[in-house]
Amino acid sequence: MELATETERKYDVPAGFALPALTGAGGAQEFGPAETHELDATYFDTEDLRLARHKRTLRRRTGGGDAGWHLKTPAGASSRTEHRLPLTDGDVVPGELAAEVRTVVRTRPLRPVARLRTHRVETPLRDAQGRTLALVAQDRVAAETDDGAQQWEELEVELVDGGPEVLDAVEGLLLAAGATPATGPSKLARALGDRLAAPRRRRKINPVLRYAREQREAIEQQDTGVRAGDPEAVHKMRVATRRLRSTLKTFKASFAPPRAAALSDELKWLATRLGDVRDGQVLEHKLLADTAGFPEVARGICAHLDAQVERGREALTEALDSDRYLAMLDAMDELVDDPEPDDAGALRRARRALGKADRLLDEALAGGEDAELHEARKAYKRARYAVEVFAPSAGKPGRQLVKSLTALQDVLGAHQDSVIAREVLREVAAGAPDAFGYGVLWARQERVGEETRAGLPPVVTASRRARLRRWLG
Repeated sequence: MELATETERKYDVPAGFALPALTGAGGAQEFGPAETHELDATYFDTEDLRLARHKRTLRRRTGGGDAGWHLKTPAGASSRTEHRLPLTDGDVVPGELAAEVRTVVRTRPLRPVARLRTHRVETPLRDAQGRTLALVAQDRVAAETDDGAQQWEELEVELVDGGPEVLDAVEGLLLAAGATPATGPSKLARALGDRLAAPRRRRKINPVLRYAREQREAIEQQDTGVRAGDPEAVHKMRVATRRLRSTLKTFKASFAPPRAAALSDELKWLATRLGDVRDGQVLEHKLLADTAGFPEVARGICAHLDAQVERGREALTEALDSDRYLAMLDAMDELVDDPEPDDAGALRRARRALGKADRLLDEALAGGEDAELHEARKAYKRARYAVEVFAPSAGKPGRQLVKSLTALQDVLGAHQDSVIAREVLREVAAGAPDAFGYGVLWARQERVGEETRAGLPPVVTASRRARLRRWLG
């Protein structure tokens, strides 16, 4: 599969629009010879247009210099990533492209939803050295969908070797000549018309539901990166699953109980698979930074944790490719897109979650047990997520409270990391011919635990300042 980044702008133009002189636009000096193409594209989507609603287009196109199968996905304000495969006979979407959109379409079949025939006159815009800065395409489009046929003219300007300044300069000249910014993001969107109209939603959205929807979107957005093995994508998807699961637990009254409980179980399943990869990556990075002078220890740690991460990756890939994962995504949509029950006590629930975390930490500090500190850490994580739901409406105190709780959670997290690191060192050392180096690292991690515990009082005090919490009631 070929990948390409496409940066372009689209314009609506009246019938018979004459392309103005663009000399001087972003360094342009001349038009190159124009080429004419007859393009015939069939677009594929689900019955409910899930690809189009997620700003993706999948087509089979003949004609032009890039005939074949194309999948376009968002890559920025004016850019898209285009996945390309060679042309095949028939209307069966190639498996590689179907896999790229599986998370969006899930189990719904892909079928032709529109056919667009385009008469294109494509003119290169060149600089003094003969480089093609951009391609200017004048298109006369005839579209057919289940709802009928329509025709229109439009214009596209696509960057080749030029920079954004070329688009800006060309746009000024085109607008002055009578073009207008395109009313839709693509030819397909224009062809589908009202079928793509956004569903009407309540003007005022429950902040709990808004937060849940943000986590749903984060999970979906990180899917491609997680499949590609991007550690940051794994981290972000894991955080989103935790946030959503915590929200379902803290704000039970905002969701349909049976479905919320079932989804919570599935989110835990996914978070565990993500954690099996992420935890090993983070721990290996921390431990290897402390192995100077102990090369055998470094190799032992790498062998142990690399194997753990690899097993985790295999299990995570299997999970993402499973029908169970697709069913979880459907259940997530059904739950967070439903009209929400009234939950007048939601803010009170956030306050209670924070109070519970405070009590658990006080008990842990009095008892001195690592396990108790770990429970307090988890409670603060849930409390922070609950506070995040309402923090935007609280202004500066809300932002500061989230920041202070994050700092407290980071210290508790560093302490727990030291606990886990000691457990791993003990496990690896058990099979090593010489455990001395592991013992040195174990002692260092014990010291880290002591230092993080000693660093708790100031961050605890900062998180409990009355002016930061007053807005919680």
